[in-house]
Amino acid sequence: MPRQFKKLSHSLYECKYHVVFCPKYRHKILQEEVKEYVIQQTYRLCNQKDGVAVLEINVQPDHVHIVLSIPPKYEVSRIIGFLKGKLAFRLFDRFPALRKRCWGQHVWSRGYCVSTVGLDEERIRKYVRWQNKKEQEAIQRRLID
Repeated sequence: MPRQFKKLSHSLYECKYHVVFCPKYRHKILQEEVKEYVIQQTYRLCNQKDGVAVLEINVQPDHVHIVLSIPPKYEVSRIIGFLKGKLAFRLFDRFPALRKRCWGQHVWSRGYCVSTVGLDEERIRKYVRWQNKKEQEAIQRRLID
């Protein structure tokens, strides 16, 4: 895949990040409708920030993997804080039953994991897609046992 540098007024950049965050206590709340809503809203929220793009996303029942392109004018921590905060409010508005499981207006765990995507972008993107396959295999094993 050829490199696609993006431009700001005085710089060229390619800043991609692999981010993982999870619900409080790793509760498995990100299933079915909630999962689809998180995916949809993640794209919407990222589109609100100029230059921020979701390159890959995978929502598992107890965590979220996202590969993001974030321009250097934004701090990664601010973008993740924005995403987690807005997603929490939107989830509580859309799914009031989550308030019983996630009390105190807290959906997400306090921290997150972030790593830069360098020359192995395709490997990272495959890993994010692979997480879904791994989860399906685990479900199948539980059904068989």
